[in-house]
Amino acid sequence: MTLFPFAEYWWFYAAFTAFVLALLALDLGVFHRRAHAVSFREASVWSAVWIALALLFNYGFYRFAAWKLAGDARLTALPGFNPEAAARQAGLEFLTGYVVEKTLSLDNIFVFVVVFAFFGIPAIYQHRVLFFGILGALMFRAAFIAAGSALLQYHWVIWVFGGFLILTGVKMMFASEKPVDPGRNPLLKLFRRFVPVTPDLHGQRFFVRVKGALYATPLLLTLLFVEVSDILFAIDSVPAIFALTREPLIVFTSNVFAILGLRSLYFLLAGAVARFALLKYGLAAVLMFVGLKMVWLNDAFGGQFPTAWSLGIIGGAIAVSIVASLVVTHKVEEKHEVVMENR
Repeated sequence: MTLFPFAEYWWFYAAFTAFVLALLALDLGVFHRRAHAVSFREASVWSAVWIALALLFNYGFYRFAAWKLAGDARLTALPGFNPEAAARQAGLEFLTGYVVEKTLSLDNIFVFVVVFAFFGIPAIYQHRVLFFGILGALMFRAAFIAAGSALLQYHWVIWVFGGFLILTGVKMMFASEKPVDPGRNPLLKLFRRFVPVTPDLHGQRFFVRVKGALYATPLLLTLLFVEVSDILFAIDSVPAIFALTREPLIVFTSNVFAILGLRSLYFLLAGAVARFALLKYGLAAVLMFVGLKMVWLNDAFGGQFPTAWSLGIIGGAIAVSIVASLVVTHKVEEKHEVVMENR
């Protein structure tokens, strides 16, 4: 049984969406009105702000759930139902979902670095591209979540999603990495056939008129590729969070907060992506774990694998892969320094 059915909590979705749009308007209209390169310090501050907002919302959501569920006659009539315990579980599911989405979004950062370099987008305009990319991502994620929520009413879909996550994790762990080549993307090729594109940037504009004709700029092509990339990543991440909770409200809100912090996380880590060579193994382990949780572990533990255990396993997998990456990178750098000294 869904604790927060859309028919009763549509106003919560509407209020939350309005709150997010207000935050984005404040972000672009006040704090980033002028195009500028985001420094490491600024990215660190904004990362802390978005994480703090997510944690504050998590606590507020827990308190709201405890109050609302205690007055829900539909639920309190159920034998053994404990509103406080249900609220704690909902809060923990939000936190776990947020960590998973935040973790899987690290893959996006690797792609963003390649895409910005390919199209020659200077740092001063990258925030603008990512801002509008996030607006599109929010809409696409909402559609994916709505579709996933409807499909998961059929039990066989759980097996399909779970199996897909396991196979994706195995492929990520053992398949050789292929470099991303935006120039070979079929959607971009199709776009170029119908819309003329200028070879040069024109400030932070997505379109420009040249001799009366409307042209797209490389900034728009970059934005288009960012949107396509997010759709592909959502195919993995949305089923992954449905393995942790069946509450669409929790899936939606945790997804949104993870996406909101993606820009600052990019500017924080963009210069250090080469140091996380082993991160893909941690991400692969997360995908395989949530897939197994979906097709086996939940049933093996009476319908719900402990969420606190899930959070520990996911956090541990990512922490180990990050530490291992830093250790390996440090050893490679030391070896390179020795070689250079002996020359």
